[in-house]
Amino acid sequence: MATDIPSTGFLRLPQVLELFPISKSAWWKGCSTGCYPRPVKIGPRPTAWRA
Repeated sequence: MATDIPSTGFLRLPQVLELFPISKSAWWKGCSTGCYPRPVKIGPRPTAWRA
């Protein structure tokens, strides 16, 4: 499935995992260690990543 990355905006976790085919836990560990970009809070609970 080809996913187009928008030039501006945010990507939610399912969209990110389409681009990087790894597990959710591996993605979150990479975010905490600095291998992947840190998420941005877009509400009380939801997080996203800048496109």
